[in-house]
Amino acid sequence: MKKNKLLFVCMLLGVFFVSSAFAHTPFCSCLDNGDGTILCDGGFLDGSSAIGVRIQVVDTNGKILIEGYMDKKSEFRFNKPSGEYTVILDAGFEHSVTVSGSEITE
Repeated sequence: MKKNKLLFVCMLLGVFFVSSAFAHTPFCSCLDNGDGTILCDGGFLDGSSAIGVRIQVVDTNGKILIEGYMDKKSEFRFNKPSGEYTVILDAGFEHSVTVSGSEITE
């Protein structure tokens, strides 16, 4: 009987941790404004904002071209770099999103 209770408690804890990890999954969407700037907005699947979350724009070698933080609207605007680049929203341990510059359109 103790084994069944222990198994049940472990299953409940597993469900709790899996659902809370999924709920805090970040997202990031970027749009080319057509004026030489890119606007990215982000957040988390549980509806929380990404205010203050670090965002980087890197080149193909991983060199940081632009770095900053999401603003009070969970947005980050930057001048479009020349050449290939990737946007990285880094919300901490195993919670990051990458958006290839080639995927960003008007």
